[in-house]
Amino acid sequence: MKIHSRSGRVVGLCFILVAAMLCSTVAVQAAEPKEIVIGATLPLTGMLSMMGSEQKWAYEQAAADVNAMGGIYVKQFNKKLPVKLIVADNETDAGKAVAAIERLVKVDHVNFLLSDSTLPLVMPTAVAAEKWKVYYHATICLLPPWQEQKFKWSTDYFFDGGQATSVPFQILDTIPEADRPKKLALLAEDSTDGRILGPIFKEVGLKYGYEFAYDEPVAVGSKDYSSQILKLKSKGIDGAILFAGSGDCVTFVRQMKEAGLNLKYLHGYKGTWGTEFWNALGNDAQYILADGFWSETYPYPKAKEIGERYYQNFHKRSVSIGLFYAISQTLFKAIEVAGTLDGAKVREAVLTTEFKGTVMGDIKYNPDGTAVFPLAGFQWNNGVLQRVYPFIEGASKVMLAPAWDKR
Repeated sequence: MKIHSRSGRVVGLCFILVAAMLCSTVAVQAAEPKEIVIGATLPLTGMLSMMGSEQKWAYEQAAADVNAMGGIYVKQFNKKLPVKLIVADNETDAGKAVAAIERLVKVDHVNFLLSDSTLPLVMPTAVAAEKWKVYYHATICLLPPWQEQKFKWSTDYFFDGGQATSVPFQILDTIPEADRPKKLALLAEDSTDGRILGPIFKEVGLKYGYEFAYDEPVAVGSKDYSSQILKLKSKGIDGAILFAGSGDCVTFVRQMKEAGLNLKYLHGYKGTWGTEFWNALGNDAQYILADGFWSETYPYPKAKEIGERYYQNFHKRSVSIGLFYAISQTLFKAIEVAGTLDGAKVREAVLTTEFKGTVMGDIKYNPDGTAVFPLAGFQWNNGVLQRVYPFIEGASKVMLAPAWDKR
């Protein structure tokens, strides 16, 4: 009886061990992901909806392109995994953006996060990503405020303030001295970005030999800029840098024409790059310059293809989609290099990998998690933004604007 009892216990123990092994195998198999889930909260409605819609399109195109090649190879699972992109509308509201991040993490169980739009949305969502310890591959956030936070779960790819503010002065230097504007004005909106970049414009301008004859903040959302415009006219201002949102830029230019203020050089930042700016002003937007993150005329792989694809979809051009496509490219490559879906290891791969041949060119991150690209300069010409900076292959020569009554 004792022998039978002991034998029974041994058999029972074997069954338990086999069952445990089977359960463990099933658990491991179940834990293996079928896809890489990447989330993003974007301003698809509200003030920044134009930017948000372009971001969404670029993210979707990048995901579709990598999936068309079978997905991203992840060494940990010895196979390619497709990308599943989940985009949530934050309505251009920081509080809703943070709430969306929490849903993406807790409900959708995203592996990684792609960038929101502009500093007021990117900073709080980066804080949220830090809280949930999910890697956030960010852009469109001024570098100094991001660097101050010493984030461990995000990176930031954006322009350098010194280079970005130097663009107008470099362009002005290409104009014969006798024809250049004689009196420049700086009109930076009264916002976080404006207050950061305004002093940099002045500092960099002096390095290039340009001093502003007029410097005054622009009210955000104002319906009447006539008093400022009259001041510009009385001081003989013939060139200006205008940093303001799209609606404010449209209002300013309309009232500038009404007051007969002739600026031979008007370089807009933030609000003059969108097709909607041209649509609102028509030929009155002719000759106005704009900033931009990217150009399809860049001599980089797929740049022209992505630009043409966007035009076929929307019958307009974009100076931003390449930036968002490129950060998708770098995230996908970093996942492959890391060979895992571990966010900390993927972030480390971002910091240690040189990304060759993106639609933004070659990209290399610094140890602090930042990487920079040159801000571009464009000029409106018959409804098309022509790149005038950087001065590389495909750049056009800047044109000075004649008086309103001679256009």
